[in-house]
Amino acid sequence: MRRALSSSPPSSAPPSPEGRADGGAGSSPRESLRTEFAFELPRGYVDDSGTVHRSGVMRLATARDELVPLRDDRVRENSAYLSVVLIARVVSRIGTVDDVHPGVIEDLFASDLAFLQDFYRRVNSEGHTRAAVTCPSCQESFAVDLAGGGGGGRPGES
Repeated sequence: MRRALSSSPPSSAPPSPEGRADGGAGSSPRESLRTEFAFELPRGYVDDSGTVHRSGVMRLATARDELVPLRDDRVRENSAYLSVVLIARVVSRIGTVDDVHPGVIEDLFASDLAFLQDFYRRVNSEGHTRAAVTCPSCQESFAVDLAGGGGGGRPGES
């Protein structure tokens, strides 16, 4: 399930109280909503052939994504399984693996599952994947993209 949303109003939209059809919030009429976020797993998913897959894509969760797993028998038996089912619903790709299901998520290393859980929280609660950090050596503050994937290296590498 992929979504491409745009907040552009229909041409027949009534003007807002400020006299603008786009809501008057200072946004452009063609502002789009980012619904997919690339990530880089710390260790990577190892498939049956031994290939390691590290890059992937997670989409924003819908209300249905958070409700459907609650009816899953595996979740009813063990509430800790909720995150496995939920992550499997919103991760659309890991490497060349397009069929991401709970079995794939179960086979991730624990550090990769923890990364995806944190990534899910950041993307769906805060709406971004950047975090402010301070260098412990020089005390310089800067932003880091937790999704990775930019520059091809691990965080901190050039």
